[in-house]
Amino acid sequence: MSLTPETFDSNARDALEDRTLRSALRQATSLFGERRSGAIAEVPNWEELRSHARAIKDDVLANLDRYLEEFTERAAAVGAQIHWARDADEANSVIVEILRDANASTVVKSKSMTTEEIHLNTALEAAGITADETDLGEWIVQLAEETPSHIIVPAIHKTKEQIAELLEEKIGMPATDDPKEMTAAARVVLRDRFAKADAGISGVNFAIAETGSILILENEGNARFTTSLPRLHIAVMGIEKILPRFADLEVFLRLLPRSGTGQHLTSYQSVITGVKTGGGGEGPEEFHIVLLDNGRSKMLELPITRQSLACIRCGACLNACPVYQVVGGHAYGSVYPGPIGAVITPQLQTLRQASKLPFASSLCGACLEVCPVKIDIPSLLLHLRGQIASGREGVPPHRRERFVMRVWAWFMSGPRRYRMAMRVARVMQRLFISSGKPNFLGRALGPLAGPLLAWTKERDLRPLARGSFRQWWGRSQ
Repeated sequence: MSLTPETFDSNARDALEDRTLRSALRQATSLFGERRSGAIAEVPNWEELRSHARAIKDDVLANLDRYLEEFTERAAAVGAQIHWARDADEANSVIVEILRDANASTVVKSKSMTTEEIHLNTALEAAGITADETDLGEWIVQLAEETPSHIIVPAIHKTKEQIAELLEEKIGMPATDDPKEMTAAARVVLRDRFAKADAGISGVNFAIAETGSILILENEGNARFTTSLPRLHIAVMGIEKILPRFADLEVFLRLLPRSGTGQHLTSYQSVITGVKTGGGGEGPEEFHIVLLDNGRSKMLELPITRQSLACIRCGACLNACPVYQVVGGHAYGSVYPGPIGAVITPQLQTLRQASKLPFASSLCGACLEVCPVKIDIPSLLLHLRGQIASGREGVPPHRRERFVMRVWAWFMSGPRRYRMAMRVARVMQRLFISSGKPNFLGRALGPLAGPLLAWTKERDLRPLARGSFRQWWGRSQ
């Protein structure tokens, strides 16, 4: 898909015109919100769990070098082969080389936002390697030649009818609106892919420094097939996915499913420690772990940006965000949409590329309220906006906005100026505004009315009071 963060404004406008998309988003996000509320209501110490999880992540991020060293040593001791990748290109090169060395030409993949981040499927296709997504949502998106629009529900933007039409076109499934029949048809196709695959590629939800293990969470069982049927397994993980101790999983396994889908527990929790041992064990014969930086080290530099790496990819902030609920994930033009995407994408890419995303928020704070690890996304958004406004990292400063704010600051710096500004505003309101919208004279102002016209396109401009509080107070005495 050709959408990018640079075109967020036009992407969002197009999304707002798509009534089918908005209906699908409203139904799905409302359902997840209701399920989440019900699931956390049954946990009396929910806030304590959130604080505990954040403390664990803060400890990890403050000592990431030590925990990564411990994890890689323990993982290597049980047969895993460790690879380090500074960026997406290096990660893709490592994975392609591993597959070529193993003469692997077909790959099955379980759901992984990290492989989406590095555009692994594109790299595999360029290398002549066939990669099939096996998560039902990811598979649907792959068939449609689209990108995921949600962190945990990749095809949230599609209706049941659209999916049925897609399956009829791509795999010849008879027309139906029964989700069970569609799932059964997908299962027939995917089981054949599992049986023929030379290798499996997965992401990592959590990695345990204490044991060198990785944990993969899912609801469909496809990740378990992906990591156990092929003789070769490659796991791609961001360097921030570390947890210190196996016992720490208890906290996160209570937080993540309740926050994401409103479940008490995901259907499958696969803990993988090294390679298969003995004749009857499960797991791969060859196991590789690719540790990806791709901008994460830079996020560690400041306490305000470091908390971005505490994200456990539950998607709760997307479901609660009023912006995401109406424009969906594709409008962001990024692998990571929604509030967390608005703060992660400018750091993984550059502020110049993604300068519009930190402004894709009303700063209502709903994302902070639902985040299971208490990431202060509104503060992160304001931090990034401040960098953009000051022209950091080559982002051209918003000169018109800066000029308007300087004029506003001058009027607000003294009581006489303030009173004068209010008098002028009341006159302008009577002349150029009617029923909360610019009238003929207001529209005739041309470029000067540009910001006013944009503001009032989707909302009415609330009228100023006829007189000031001081005037009212004086008359009432």
